[in-house]
Parts: sequence; C-alpha cells; structure tokens
Amino acid sequence: MRTPLRFITRSCKTVGSWQQGAFLTPFPTQCRIRRTSSDVCKEEKSYVTTPIFYVNASPHLGHLYSALLADCMHRYKLLRGFNSRFATGTDEHGLKIQQAADAAGEDPLTFCTGVSQSFRRLFSSCSVSFTDYIRTTEERHRRAVEHFWCTLRDKGLIYKGSYEGWYSTPDESFLTSTQVADTVDTTGQAVKVSLESGHKVEWLKEENYMFRLSAFRTPLLDWLQKSPDAIQPERFRQDVLQWLQDDLPDLSVSRQRSRLQWGIPVPGDPDHTVYVWLDALVNYLTVVGYPDDHNQWWNVTRHIVGKDILKFHAIYWPAFLLGAGLPPPRRIHAHSHWTVSGTKMSKSLGNVVDPFACSRAFTADGLRYFLLRRGVPDSDCDYTDHKVAKLLNAELADSLGGLLNRCAAPALNPTQTYPPFCPPSFPSEWDGRAVPEDYRMLDAVQSLPTSVERHYESLHVHKALEDIASCVRQTNGFVQRHAPWKLNGKDSGDRRWLDAIVHVSLECLRIYGTLLQPVVPQVADKLLSRLGVGADERKWTDLDFLPSYRGKDCPFRGRTLGPDTGVLFNRLESPSGDKQKPKKIKKQIISRQTN
Repeated sequence: MRTPLRFITRSCKTVGSWQQGAFLTPFPTQCRIRRTSSDVCKEEKSYVTTPIFYVNASPHLGHLYSALLADCMHRYKLLRGFNSRFATGTDEHGLKIQQAADAAGEDPLTFCTGVSQSFRRLFSSCSVSFTDYIRTTEERHRRAVEHFWCTLRDKGLIYKGSYEGWYSTPDESFLTSTQVADTVDTTGQAVKVSLESGHKVEWLKEENYMFRLSAFRTPLLDWLQKSPDAIQPERFRQDVLQWLQDDLPDLSVSRQRSRLQWGIPVPGDPDHTVYVWLDALVNYLTVVGYPDDHNQWWNVTRHIVGKDILKFHAIYWPAFLLGAGLPPPRRIHAHSHWTVSGTKMSKSLGNVVDPFACSRAFTADGLRYFLLRRGVPDSDCDYTDHKVAKLLNAELADSLGGLLNRCAAPALNPTQTYPPFCPPSFPSEWDGRAVPEDYRMLDAVQSLPTSVERHYESLHVHKALEDIASCVRQTNGFVQRHAPWKLNGKDSGDRRWLDAIVHVSLECLRIYGTLLQPVVPQVADKLLSRLGVGADERKWTDLDFLPSYRGKDCPFRGRTLGPDTGVLFNRLESPSGDKQKPKKIKKQIISRQTN
C-alpha cells in the first residue's frame, strides 16, 4: 500500500511532498516573488543604451546582439512597471566614414543616412523596441558636444599640445610603443600594427587638443572600488583594473581639420575637429536632454557594449564625465563576440553572417531566442545555422510548443477553458496521485520569477532562459508521467485529476509566457493569447503561480481559452526530417556580405 501524501488545509502555511518519510522543500502559501516599489511606482526610471554603431559598413550579428541585450533589459523593466528609455543609433563622424563615403562616390551625409537606415530596418525586423534613435549628425547632438567640450575646457582639462606617436586610422586612435608590434604585410613589407586590433599603424606628429586623462587614474580607481558592480561581468572589471595599474597618458581629443573635415569643429577653433570618440560618447547625454534635462535620467544609466570598445566606455568616458562634473554610468555591461564555426567573421573568409537573412530564415523571435539563449557575456559564442535550428526545434517548437499543444488541444481540453483545480485531487490524503517529482516541479516554477529577475538584472539572459527551459522540461515530464489522455473522462475522480493536470500545466505556461516576453515578444504574445490571458494581465505583478493550490481564487478558472492561432513555433526541418534544411538556409544567410 502506498503511503498517502500529506494533505494540508487552507489555514496551514506550507504544503510539502513526501519522499522516504521526509518532506521536500516546502511550497509556500505566499508567493516568493520579491515585489519592490518599482512594481507599483510608475516614476521609477530605467535608461539603457547600446553603443551607437559606426556606419562605415552594414550591420552584422554582433550589432544585433548588443541591441537585443538592451531590448531585453528595456522590456523587462517595462514589465516591472518602470518608466524606461532605450537608446540606440549611429555614429557618423570620423576619418573612416569620410574615406568610405569617398570610395562609394557619395557625400558623407548621404552615405551615412543610407547605412543608418539599414540599422533601423534591422532593428525593426527583429522587434527591437528602442524609444530613442540618435544620429551624431543631428543638430541637437552638435550642441551637446559643443557644451560638453566647453565645460571640460573651462575647467582646465583640455589644453593644446603637440602629439607624436603611432596612429591607427581604422581604430581612430593614437597608440603607445607598447601597444604596437612588428609584422609584415601581404607584400612582405615590414609594418607595425596595433596589438589589440591588428590594424596597420603609421607614425604621426601633429598639434592637437589634449584631455588631462592622467589626472583621473586615482578617481577612476576610487569609483571602481566604491562601485564594485559598475562593470560587469567581473572578468571585464578586472581588465579595467589591470589597465589602471599603469599611468594614463593624456588623450588627444582633436584632429587637424586639414586631415579630417567630417566631424564637429572644435568650439572656437575651426582648424580642429573633435575626436570621434569624444563626439560619439556624448550621444548618451544628448538623448536625455543634456545639458538641460538629463539629471532625471543620468543616474540610472546602463551601457551595453562589446568588449572591443570597453576601454573607451570604462576609462575614457567615466573620466570625461567626472571632468565635466557628472557621475559615471550606473553600470557598464560588456559582452563578448560571435564567431562562425569557431572562426572570427571576416569578409575575406566569406563567413560574415547576414542578420537580415537570419531573421527571415529563423523568424525574428527565433533569432532573438538563439542569440540570447546561447550568448554568454564573458566568453565568445559560436554561430552555425545547424545550432540555431537544433535549439529552436528542441526548446521553442517541441518543448514549449508541444506542451501548449497538448494542454490546449480539444482531446484533453474539450471545453476549451481554463479547467478548475480541485484541491482534494492534488494532493489528496485519500486518493493521492501526485508524486514527489510533481512537488519539485511546483517548487521550481514558484521560485522561477525570482531567479529570472536576478539573471535579467545582471544581463545573464542565457541563465534566465536555461532556468525557464528546465522548468518547461519538468512540466512536460509531469504531463507525460500522468498521461492524462489515458484517464476516463466519465469517471468523476479521473475527471477531477485530469482537470487538475491541465490547470497546473496551463498555470506553468502562463508563468513561462509572462517571463519570456522580453526575449520572444511575438511567441509570448501568441502563447498568452491562446491561454486567454489579457493584455493587462501580463505584468510582473501577475506572476502569482497556481493560487488555487493555496486556497486562493484563480482569476483564470473557467475562462475560455483564446482562439487557436496555429502552431506556436514551426519546426525548422525539411519534410523528410533530415538535417539538410540548415545547410540550404546557410547559402541564403551568408549570401549578403557586409560592405
């Protein structure tokens, strides 16, 4: 005879499952979701930015990944009830742009407008929901840069001096002798290159304006000591601390106008052009109304940047801000790069992945899910078409889509409603059908919002999605374990147990759909709509899992499900079921090369 599961009445605080004479982790009557004032206070603010993308070439997968991380953070903050802003845009000044426009036979502004529009099209096609799009060729940005420059100049932090050293045109930066190395070019000629980027450098001597970066080594170290989470992940914070072990030379912040015309002239000196990185970094202030209205947003700023531009954002930019009397960003999230089949993307190798073709081949949500699921901020990530198809088939089509299809199908749910939950059936002291694995599943789903919140906040989206995928697998195991399709619908006990299984599964799906909104907004909307969850019932405060289990009213009990809108996510397979489809897709994805 099986030992009955313990039944706890509504007045009790916990319900535990029974295993070898001992209770498992209690399932609490009160929801574990940590609710803060941000859940109800609409004035709590969030401001997240991508880097503004350089328009010397078309957008690639790495650009999209930065934008998706920022979009996920923005959507998550909106879900929490924040007043959130999300800024992205294009960096359109500098020598590389001037040269690219000349090569294309266009004036610089026309060239910039065309490439900037391609970024907007990509973001639109992938549901990137920015609130602000900034171009550095805008008049509002020129005014902000001029004011910022004058503020630094008036504080004595900018002076005119002669600069001599190695200069990388592609990187638009001067380098010290320790930052360059000897090599030979394709013709066998001896050249020097940047150790960091590999780009060729040339010796240059010219009169420029200099920023007193050397004065900010100690203030920057103090900032990082007082704000240990200012740069994430930790490995990148350690990189910045390592850079700060050496003295910081003063930084050249202008270029001779005779060499660089495409940029903002230095205020009061038309013979010089503002250094493109000083110009570009100010965009984050331009968006929020600098110099007039930025204060209400600036103290909540989060930058999301690739690791290759970390030094500009974690050393130069905070130093500029401190010099101008402004605080550094609240947080800088750096992320690593994407490779293709283990190799760095390169036009010469012909392996540059076209994100436009990817979004068409795998759908916008499919591409979003793959990049955010497999992207790991502190290590490079690898892309192949087969990996995309395999992951999406397993987790979106089969696991999540299959679960919804089972529980919403007329075979198990002939009334097409959110069936009632009968407490005497789950658990029951007289006819216990639940097993310990079921209680572990309930506990996992109950604690899921807390873990997802932690991972979204730290921008470890891949960890949040792993937790969700794990719970989806557990829920599928729950349904498979109890095989409700084998129950006798005419037997009252079987009918109650069937309803309980479907009710619990639909509740799990509701939680998954709500939590997935920042990552796959279209799939999540389709899922929640099928469950009959209204647009005003999809907030973080609605993550009250399985209230009927705790003797509370469930607002969805008896509700008619939404119309059947078809398969949640179509499998990415050829009709024969082989693995040729991704190979066919690959030709389409690689066909459009970055210019």
